[in-house]
Amino acid sequence: MKPPTRLLTPRMAGLLERIVRAQRRPLHAMTPLEARAAYERSAEVLDLPRAPLRRVQDLLISATDGTPLRARLYADTVAAAPGLLYLHGGGFVVGSLETHDSLCRQLARRSGGAVLALDYRLAPEHRFPTAVDDAWAALRWLHSHAAEVGVDAARLAVGGDSAGGTLAAVCALLARDHGLRLALQLLITPGTVGRRETASHRLYANGFLLDAATIEWFFDHAIEHAHRDDWRFAPLHADDLEGVAPACVVLAECDPVVDEGLAYADRLRTAGVAVTLELFRGVTHDFIKMGRALPEATTALDAAAAALREAWAG
Repeated sequence: MKPPTRLLTPRMAGLLERIVRAQRRPLHAMTPLEARAAYERSAEVLDLPRAPLRRVQDLLISATDGTPLRARLYADTVAAAPGLLYLHGGGFVVGSLETHDSLCRQLARRSGGAVLALDYRLAPEHRFPTAVDDAWAALRWLHSHAAEVGVDAARLAVGGDSAGGTLAAVCALLARDHGLRLALQLLITPGTVGRRETASHRLYANGFLLDAATIEWFFDHAIEHAHRDDWRFAPLHADDLEGVAPACVVLAECDPVVDEGLAYADRLRTAGVAVTLELFRGVTHDFIKMGRALPEATTALDAAAAALREAWAG
């Protein structure tokens, strides 16, 4: 099947052409350590400059097993603010506080809230469900230590992009099950299934930034094949979505995971959950981190920030 590149915006198509001309090794051709280093070098090349904020504070959070996890708090106010736990993307294998620093700064500045980014443990050294456990531990930590870091515990949200969007959706389910009230779940191009079986996975398998081989490489490192339908890895398979936090779902049209994002938004709505769906035409996975080149990135940041402000306002 020929990739439908005609669907791309001219700017998005130009970016992909330049990436092809650069002849960079794909992540799936590297070891995890090599891939992490490569992603660290490239992750913010097209992102907006790191915005200055009034508060940027490095923290340590204890995982459930006592392991110290790095975290970073961003806020553009010294007063108490509503809080967002943000979980970075990277297929559970790559990504860090540094790769998503600009994005977290933008969310804090545009929303007026405090953003707590988590450096959860990565696969293959720490396979499923370690990332889930770390994310849930961080959300509980934020709730119980909110006053210490200038956050309003009564106004909390969880969010993330790509694999971080998966973790955010799972945290929203865990929060419901444990009686921890969330104002919003912000799901940016999330993965919600553990198998590449949707039409968009076939249509955008190659040539649209996130290739099928890379997705499979991520999955193989992150989780045993037999566990891929576990709802903590594939939240679309959760038995019941009723009662979870309202959702803002931000999707890219030309993205292998777009169909599962749409399916998750539909299931949330069917369960009576309020959903704001933002579908950006002609762009690929990770577009929200390309603000230097794509106007859709800043529009998506504004939409996410508006959803947070509205949710926090109650």
